[in-house]
Amino acid sequence: MSVLSDLVSAISAGTIEVVDLTAPLSSETPILKLPPPFADTSTFSLEEISRYDDRGPAWYWNNIHTGEHTGTHLDAPIHWVTARDGDDVSQIRPRRLVAPAVVIDVSDRVADDPDYLLTVEDIRKWETDHGPLPAGGWLLLRTGWDARSTDQELFLNADETGPHTPGISVAAAQWLATESPVIGVGVETVGTDAGAAHSFDPPFPCHSFVLGAGKYGLTQLQNLRLLPATGAVLIAAPLPIVGGSGSPTRVLALVER
Repeated sequence: MSVLSDLVSAISAGTIEVVDLTAPLSSETPILKLPPPFADTSTFSLEEISRYDDRGPAWYWNNIHTGEHTGTHLDAPIHWVTARDGDDVSQIRPRRLVAPAVVIDVSDRVADDPDYLLTVEDIRKWETDHGPLPAGGWLLLRTGWDARSTDQELFLNADETGPHTPGISVAAAQWLATESPVIGVGVETVGTDAGAAHSFDPPFPCHSFVLGAGKYGLTQLQNLRLLPATGAVLIAAPLPIVGGSGSPTRVLALVER
């Protein structure tokens, strides 16, 4: 137990910082918009039950209405057809929800090209500089896109040709799914795939390959700029929704300062 005591003491002393990677969840939270005839997820909303009144004089509470994939959320394998018989969000083993994380920063390239795609070469270059990807850990892709997260139009960045947001190339998605040791990928955008991924072969390769391999996705993360390239520990806490394809998730990082 001394390890846990030391951890708590370090958090209290500030030598380990707890960084919140979660976007605030409200009716203003951007959501994915699909073209007809596809159905969209719900925006987040609160329905007041009582607030210190005749409906409940001493308490305030609400019903919440939201989609599984609204705001910062986790994609379980079953979310995609390539893993239709895979784990739902309630079946994810708890030990997989606490894992090491690394950050690959391509924000400088995204600033010049919002359609930028992470490549296998990018990952190999990162490994040359920082060491191998962590076994059983997360690859977090920093693009700087969280700066747009308070504005639906800027966040989706769509025009007549469709959305233009960064993501992961087909080859890199397949490599991460089949050859890398990570358990999942995390991004700052509305989904783990790039905005143009509907036109890729296969479409939406990050969903198709990564979830199809029984791995996970985290989306709409914030504050990745506060994390080191290596050394952080990620805590992802989705709701254990039975049969759920995903869940809004509080995502925290432990960073040694």
